Amino acid sequence: MAKKLILFLQILFLGILISCNSDKKETLTYFGGKIINPKSNHVVLYAMEKVIDTFLLDDNNKFIGKISNAQEGLYYFAHGDENQHIYLEPNDSLMLRLNTWDFDESLVFAGKGAERNNILVDCYLENEKDRKFFYQFNKKEPIVFKEKVDSLLAIKLNMYDDYVASHPEETKSFNEILKITLTYPTFARVEKYPMIYAKYSDNGSFPDINDSFYEYRRAIEINKGSLMYYPPYSQYIRNYLYNETYALGHAPMKSEYSSKFTIDLLHTIDEKIASVSSKNAFLKQTVVSHFYNKSSCTINFEAFDTFFDLSTNDKDKKLIQNLVCDAKSVVISESLADFKVSDYTDTQYSILEIIKDKSALLFFWSPDFISESYMTSRFNYLTNTYPNIKFIEIKIDGDKNERIQKLDIKNQFYLHEKSEAHHFLTSKMPRSILIDKKGVVLNGFASISSYNLNPFLKELNEN
Repeated sequence: MAKKLILFLQILFLGILISCNSDKKETLTYFGGKIINPKSNHVVLYAMEKVIDTFLLDDNNKFIGKISNAQEGLYYFAHGDENQHIYLEPNDSLMLRLNTWDFDESLVFAGKGAERNNILVDCYLENEKDRKFFYQFNKKEPIVFKEKVDSLLAIKLNMYDDYVASHPEETKSFNEILKITLTYPTFARVEKYPMIYAKYSDNGSFPDINDSFYEYRRAIEINKGSLMYYPPYSQYIRNYLYNETYALGHAPMKSEYSSKFTIDLLHTIDEKIASVSSKNAFLKQTVVSHFYNKSSCTINFEAFDTFFDLSTNDKDKKLIQNLVCDAKSVVISESLADFKVSDYTDTQYSILEIIKDKSALLFFWSPDFISESYMTSRFNYLTNTYPNIKFIEIKIDGDKNERIQKLDIKNQFYLHEKSEAHHFLTSKMPRSILIDKKGVVLNGFASISSYNLNPFLKELNEN
């Protein structure tokens, strides 16, 4: 009798176990589409910075992939050097169509989940239009600026209310994302308004602002770690952190940030941002961007020391340490040490022979840090603006068989693994070195996107 009872209980337990497992059915979410004029043979899907999957294009430039047990939320896909966010829910079958020649403007979705993603794209495009709208109002006095902001926000909130009312099936999580997408870009512009106003004002001072100007802050949560990679949210947080740092008593800064401002901003980040990963990301971005904006070999060691004290990410610390060492490895007013570069026929040359008796800008780059499309537009502009300078693009790493198609191949090179140049490129991050006709370094660490590079280029072009 006891044996039969044990057997019965075992069968009963197994039946319950099977029943429970059968309730946990796998959900499949499909993501695919067609890309016109593709820039590569694949599409990569991310959740935050984690790669979910890579989908290959077929002969018709179409792709399709499935995700098992996808979590509801924001994702983004990347193709070539472009990317866009999407919102996925379990059992979606989201299909896209886009033309890379007009990436965002041509992007449309179909299938289950399409409507919510189409409105997110519409919000993004409207935000781009709003940039022009705000250009003139950033110069106005606070009361006029605030009136325009309130008017625009009313329109955005009406759009939100209309969508929510007509789509009762949408989840609370998506509605939150939609509201952020609609309103946070405007809040971000409010946070940046004092700095832009000061830039254009006659006396270069901040405007007089009362407490009600930032009343929206009471409804904003600045520590949503899952949204720190979402541009409408992260841009607001960034502008807020700068504004809070200026509020400590710093005067407006137009060309570069002082060491004291950078230090105070790093401490503001440390105090305001709770998420460790987000805090570390903002700390790294700040110290790197301020160094690049300065575009000089001069290093604010106190600011870097503050970063090392506050960051808890060892990988970031190693990167920044390499960056500092790289900057110190090329000395201004001294002759550039020779090194070898290779052209795309795999022939090696002395860099000093290539730039002999010429004023030159050597730009070292990696596809991990800068897009080819930006380089194309930037160097075509620089070449036309400064015709007496020889612009040389040198690829640090990546595919040695892929050159930039729309730039002169005669000025494109790459580095072999044993090139001496790697000694001052340990961080792999982009850098420009400016050399005069005598081979002397005029600037050892500049950024091609910084306004502070322009005086160096002007001097080099005229001498």
